[in-house]
Amino acid sequence: MNEIAEAVEAVPQGDINALVDEYYDKYEILLEGRDEKEFREHVAVQAGIEIGFERFLQEKDYHAIVTHFGDLGSLKQLPGLAIQRLMEKGYGFGGEGDWKTAAMVRVMKIMTQGMKDAKGTSFMEDYTYNLVPGKEGILQAHMLEVCPSIADGKISIKEQPLSMGNREDPARLVFTSKTGPAIATSLIDLGDRFRLIINDVVCKKNEKPMPKLPVATAFWTPQPNLKTGAEAWILAGGAHHTAFSYDLTAEQMGDWAAAMGIEAVYIDKDTTIRQFKNELLWNSAVFRK
Repeated sequence: MNEIAEAVEAVPQGDINALVDEYYDKYEILLEGRDEKEFREHVAVQAGIEIGFERFLQEKDYHAIVTHFGDLGSLKQLPGLAIQRLMEKGYGFGGEGDWKTAAMVRVMKIMTQGMKDAKGTSFMEDYTYNLVPGKEGILQAHMLEVCPSIADGKISIKEQPLSMGNREDPARLVFTSKTGPAIATSLIDLGDRFRLIINDVVCKKNEKPMPKLPVATAFWTPQPNLKTGAEAWILAGGAHHTAFSYDLTAEQMGDWAAAMGIEAVYIDKDTTIRQFKNELLWNSAVFRK
């Protein structure tokens, strides 16, 4: 961590100022009563992190990155806006040291590169569940790091306190996400092999504004429904972090898994728990090392 923090500290102030100007031209600025000078200074911290991280990644020929709020070295803020922008440029990311999801986000970014009318690919996390009958679904977010490639409409910069990391209030991009079909994937380590879990989901608009949730969000219903989808996800060992995309199909991700020699399991409109349990049993025999 200290090595990459040194790369951030080495960024010239002129480069930081130029990137902050770009932010202010591109995004809506939501001061929400905060001091304007302090707000810009906090945004500048994220600009320095973006530049420093990207130069470090380019120098080392790395294409994905993880962070952890418990290991920030000399960084003044948990990387937020900076990571969001790096993901938009095609880098993989995983929160809390989640290298498997970072790798999958990068793989899926490569697979969708140059795709016409692409709707976006991002790191994502189950945040909370709507269990109201007829409105079931999962609110997706993270404490900062959701890729703006999936944004629908305006993108804003906000600053809010974040207890994790015990640093300055970090700047982040805030938006809601597009609607439509998508996939959520989770690559898990079974000790002697990997399993890729692929869930078809349907993304929907949030039912109402959530002003007390100052982060980017998506809302989806897993196929075939929340109850069956969640049970199958748990049975397969799915994580709470996912690599998510509007632009790839379950079949495409299954082809990738087959090319890698990795087990793939599918949760879709045709999934039943009885059949899914059987598939896990059969796969345990086929993929046994």
